[in-house]
Amino acid sequence: MSNNSITIAAALGLAFAATSAQADTIRIPLNDWTGQNLTAQIAGKLLERIGHDVEYVTAGAVPQLAAIAQGSLHFQPEFWDNNVGDIYYDALDRGDIVLVGPLGIESSEGWIYPPYMEESCPGLPSYQALYDCAQAFAAADTFPNGRLITYPADWGTRSRDLVAQIDLPFQPVAGGSEGAMIAELRSAVASQQPILMMFWQPHWLFAEFDFNWVEFDEVDGTCDEGNQSRGNACGFNQANVGKLVNRDFQATWPDAYVLVEALQMDNASQNAMILQVDQDGMSVDEAAEGWLADNEAVWAPWVEAAMAAQD
Repeated sequence: MSNNSITIAAALGLAFAATSAQADTIRIPLNDWTGQNLTAQIAGKLLERIGHDVEYVTAGAVPQLAAIAQGSLHFQPEFWDNNVGDIYYDALDRGDIVLVGPLGIESSEGWIYPPYMEESCPGLPSYQALYDCAQAFAAADTFPNGRLITYPADWGTRSRDLVAQIDLPFQPVAGGSEGAMIAELRSAVASQQPILMMFWQPHWLFAEFDFNWVEFDEVDGTCDEGNQSRGNACGFNQANVGKLVNRDFQATWPDAYVLVEALQMDNASQNAMILQVDQDGMSVDEAAEGWLADNEAVWAPWVEAAMAAQD
């Protein structure tokens, strides 16, 4: 079985017309974060188990969409629909890209805190509690306001904007980097110090530590991050994580399509694998093989259903 990796430039240079090589090889994009790479490797290894060649292609979140639409890439097992622009929705409307369904990953972006902070701020996890106990999160340089560690400055200003919109008595402080943010979380937890931080998951951090999420007001549909106020604060718009194929995938590989439909991944499994790769030095390939070895009862029915579709 093929297990090669090529660049997106090479993928985009491939002709759309189906050649025998294209018909035999399912090309899966690899994005620039560990979680997606793990899902891609697991999906690829399962496709190989039912007899298909798989090729992994390094691709950016937006360029991959053009390649899927034109048929140079075939299957994206973990697609995050935030910050991808109109190209995705236009391709869906044309039918060039097919959304097979959700992967099962529940994305989260928002403010996290250690559970022990609920003793000094008993109204948590509601964001409304933060108005009354901001001083419980204060530092010497922010008092009497609470201290909120936000994403690094070049990641945008979503937390700062929300604090201003809802007039929350907190001072946003940009994290220096992902590593610096994690180091500050580790230090705070070790000494039971107050901390409130903008973060995201899936992430290996949640396989090692327990954190709670600040909860905002419920909203029907999409959260409008630019139009919030106290009592009408939805927090942060959350991404949907789904599985994409190109328009000809089901007709070309009906058995593989059955597998794609069945494929699922959950946060706990991915968090644990990300920890193995990003912190323990395991390769993505090794972590994916480990998940397959430990979860045959999960994926065996997917493979069986796909094999039945070959009959």
